[in-house]
Amino acid sequence: MNQINGITLLGNQKVDYQFSYTPEILETFENKHQDNNYFVKFNCPEFTSLCPITGQPDFAVIYISYIPDVLMVESKSLKLYLFSFRNHGDFHEDCMNIIMKDLIKLMDPKYIEVWGKFTPRGGISIDPYCNYGRKGTEWETLAKNRLYQHDMYPEKVDNR
Repeated sequence: MNQINGITLLGNQKVDYQFSYTPEILETFENKHQDNNYFVKFNCPEFTSLCPITGQPDFAVIYISYIPDVLMVESKSLKLYLFSFRNHGDFHEDCMNIIMKDLIKLMDPKYIEVWGKFTPRGGISIDPYCNYGRKGTEWETLAKNRLYQHDMYPEKVDNR
């Protein structure tokens, strides 16, 4: 039972959905496999935020991948956190960097990347990618390599 110590949202039927940016809703739990290096990947196909200039909604698929160390993000709290961007006005690039920095502050992962694939507005789509590897470690090198090569073979975009 101690693995859920501090987890308050998972299984809670009375969750209050926040409609403005709420990073404090994020919760963690202990990584039981700290001796292994492995990726955890979240695919969030219904991300919504607002354009800070026009107030119009922006829609995206968000991919969050990280290599945990001691702490991991609890998925329901992550879902509620991402939902809290619904009425948040920021540019696409800002949203992705905010998400990444909030998760770094929360978990202190070995490595993390956040990639947003936004639907087009005005005939153009924006796909910001950001990443981080713990300074002074092999993960910093991984971050540089993945950043340099993250879109060397872009997918054919025919569904947006």
